[in-house]
Amino acid sequence: MIKIYLDYAATSPMRPEVIRAMAPYAEIDFGNASSIHTFGRKAAGAVDEARRKIAKRLNCNPLEIIFTASGTEADNLAIKGLAEDYPDGHIVTTAIEHKAILETCRALEKNGIKVTYVKPNSEGIVEIKEIERAITPKTFLVSVMYANNEVGTIQPIREIGLLVKKLNKTRKRRIYFHTDAVQGGCLLSLDTQILHTDMLTLSGHKLGGPKGVGVLYVRTGVTLTPVIHGGGQERGLRSGTLNTMGIVGTAQALESAQSQKAKEAKRLKQFQKSIFAALEKLPNVTINGSITERLANNVNFSVAGKTSDELVIGFDRKGIMVSATSACAAGNLEPSYVLQAMGAGEGRARSSLRITMGYRTKKSEIDQLIKELRNIIK
Repeated sequence: MIKIYLDYAATSPMRPEVIRAMAPYAEIDFGNASSIHTFGRKAAGAVDEARRKIAKRLNCNPLEIIFTASGTEADNLAIKGLAEDYPDGHIVTTAIEHKAILETCRALEKNGIKVTYVKPNSEGIVEIKEIERAITPKTFLVSVMYANNEVGTIQPIREIGLLVKKLNKTRKRRIYFHTDAVQGGCLLSLDTQILHTDMLTLSGHKLGGPKGVGVLYVRTGVTLTPVIHGGGQERGLRSGTLNTMGIVGTAQALESAQSQKAKEAKRLKQFQKSIFAALEKLPNVTINGSITERLANNVNFSVAGKTSDELVIGFDRKGIMVSATSACAAGNLEPSYVLQAMGAGEGRARSSLRITMGYRTKKSEIDQLIKELRNIIK
C-alpha cells in the first residue's frame, strides 16, 4: 500500500538539500562550537553563517537570533524570560494559541501574573479591537500566533504590531509583541520590520529541517532572563552545547522554504480548493476556519456522526496520514479547544480532522485523498 503523508503541521520530512548541508557536521566537522581549537572554530563558523542566513530572511541583525532546542523552548524563553521583570504584570494572548504559549501563561498565572485569553471570531480570526480592549496599564506583553496550527487561520500580525507600536508612544509601561510563527514559516513573510514584532518563534522541523532546533528572534532592546542556566551560550540567554548540525540544517530549510513560498502557496492553494470542493458535496460536513485568511496547505473540517479518532484511523487504514488536532495534544481525547474557542459545539470539536500538505505533496496524492474522503465520510 502506498503511504500518503498529509500531516505537515505536525512535522515535515527533511528536504534533500538540508540533509546534504547537515552531513559534514555529523561526521567530519563535528566539533563543539564553544571549543577554541580548529574543530571548534569550524563549528562556530558554521553556526555564525546559519545565524546570518536566518537573520537575512527575517530582516534583522544576526545577533538578534537565538537558537534553542525547540519552538516550545523558544516560546518559553520569550514569555518567561520577559515576565521575570514584571511580577505584577499582565499578558494578552489568545484562546487558540499553541500549548507552548497557553501552558506557559498558565504557569505564570500561578505566580501572580494576570493573563487575558482573547477569543477569536467564528472563523478563527482574532480581531484587533479585541486585542486593544484587553490591554491594561500593566500589560507588558502581547503574544499572538501568526497562523493557527489546527485550522490554519492567519492572524493580522502586522496590524497588531502597528497597534502596539502606536500605544507605546503614550504608555509608561512598554508593551512587547511576540508571535509564534512556527506554522507560517514555509508560506508567509517573516520580515520582522514589516510585521513590527519584538520577538518571533520558528521551529526547524516545520520547515523541512531537523527536529530539535528552535529559533527565537529577539529585537535589540528587549531584555530577557534566561530560563536555562549553564555555560552561557547564546549571549547567556540559552546555555547548552549548540546543535551545530541541526542549526545548519534549520538555516538551509528556512532558506529553501522562504525562497519557494510564493510558488508553493499557489500550488498548494489549488490542492486546497480541490479538497474544499469535494467536501462541499458530502453530507454532514462543516469546514472549520476562514476560507480566505488561511494557510494554503491547511484543510480542517468536522463530520457530524463521526469522531476524530474514527476519521484518523479510517484514513490510516487507507494509507493516508492525517490528524485530528495539534500533534502536541495527541493522545488527549478532549475535544479541540481551538474549535470550542471559535464557538463550535462540543460535537463539532470532537469530530474534526486536519489535513496539512507540504513540499512533497503531489496531485495524485490529493486525488487519492478525495476518493477516500467520499468512501470514509459516506
